[in-house]
Amino acid sequence: MKMNTHAARMRRTIPLVAAALLLAACSSSSNSTSSGGTPSAGSGSSGASGSSGSTGAPSGSTSAVSTSQCGTKPGVQASGTPIALGGIVTNQPGTSFTDIANMAQAYFNCVNANGGINGHPVKYYIETEQTNPAQIAADARQLVQSDHVVGIVGNTSILECTIDHSYWEKLGIAIITSGIAPECYSTPDAAAVNMGPRYSSDGAVQYALSQHVGKVVFDQSNVPGTGYIGAGPAALANAAHTPIVQLTENVPISNADSVAIKEVQDAGPDGAVVLNFTPPEALIILQAAQKLGLEDRVKLWGCSTPCNTDFLAQALGPKWNSKLFVNAELTPPDSTSTSAMNLYKAILAQYGKSVSGGVGSFSQMGFTEAEIAVHALESVTGAYTTATVNAAFKAVKEFNTGMLCQLWTYGSYPLHIPNNEDYTVTPDNGKMTQAQGCTPISSVDPQIAAYRAAAGTAPTAPTAP
Repeated sequence: MKMNTHAARMRRTIPLVAAALLLAACSSSSNSTSSGGTPSAGSGSSGASGSSGSTGAPSGSTSAVSTSQCGTKPGVQASGTPIALGGIVTNQPGTSFTDIANMAQAYFNCVNANGGINGHPVKYYIETEQTNPAQIAADARQLVQSDHVVGIVGNTSILECTIDHSYWEKLGIAIITSGIAPECYSTPDAAAVNMGPRYSSDGAVQYALSQHVGKVVFDQSNVPGTGYIGAGPAALANAAHTPIVQLTENVPISNADSVAIKEVQDAGPDGAVVLNFTPPEALIILQAAQKLGLEDRVKLWGCSTPCNTDFLAQALGPKWNSKLFVNAELTPPDSTSTSAMNLYKAILAQYGKSVSGGVGSFSQMGFTEAEIAVHALESVTGAYTTATVNAAFKAVKEFNTGMLCQLWTYGSYPLHIPNNEDYTVTPDNGKMTQAQGCTPISSVDPQIAAYRAAAGTAPTAPTAP
């Protein structure tokens, strides 16, 4: 069956994500860009591999990985009728998620250069927005009415799910997203590869509580949705009978010294400071703490997933080894050599010139979203229409992305949190290394409890470290 083509290809070639942070190949204004185009030449990387399809081979097998392995016809440029997909991402001062869409584009470019989807190239349109509701609504209509997309992949926006979810549901479009807003997780037609800021912050606070801290200070950027995000960490801290202080900061941060001092004073020597910011904003807080000699003045520092990037680990240096503990919604790339991870790195090296952050969670998300979309598209028989493409997206079940603790399922549920088990990583001389293996996010968060009641608990991925 075509649904198994991607898995079979990975087993046959023994091939297969992570660059993170900010900057777009597209414009910072809300102009659409697309590229189904001719990829740049370059050499792939190599390393150990496992399976990245719906079943998993052991992660210890070894083989060279080339980007030609991302398609069914190595070296053959797809020339059929394009399959139009689109995505909407926030790109504004202090908050940019363009690396996610740009990595999805890199994956699609690789597939297009190696046979495409049953001979069809993917043409991917990226819209950027600046948390303006009217602009976000217009972006969605641009993609559907002008660009004639048949599927939405790689959306990563502070407000997009809130603004557009009713529109997607009306059209029967099941988006594959990296979620932020509550509606990315609480509606029937959105399924994320990530946990988003609430559940990732849950994971960071959960780790801090496991280390028996006496207090939690949770600080996040002052953008729409802070109350929703903070409710998860508050539920976990309250259940553990541990005091929690909630702070917010305007971004870009103008006085990181005062932010770091306030956090450390509120936490105290037995407390934890947990951050929820994009990597550059988290970095300036942590660097301010180091400059002021505050890194050892609390029991530990924590951070949600965006901090899981070598960019941040390298910038911080060895003083933060085993002092900062970062929630990692996707498999730690530096300590993992599997087919999925090696293909991710090879695609990033050859096609990811617009992915400014290098290896890290943001680019892993883009890779994973594109990988799931390709897997689903390969199952379509006949024409690629809105109906056939979105039926294929929703039909994805227990797919091994090679990037998540759990097998990933879309499914017909009233809400979707398909990624709800994760890792913790810590800096180690410029790399992020695993500090804790796959750990379920606590169902003390009522949203996690509601999802597990609806969908159950997904099996652990056979490629999870």
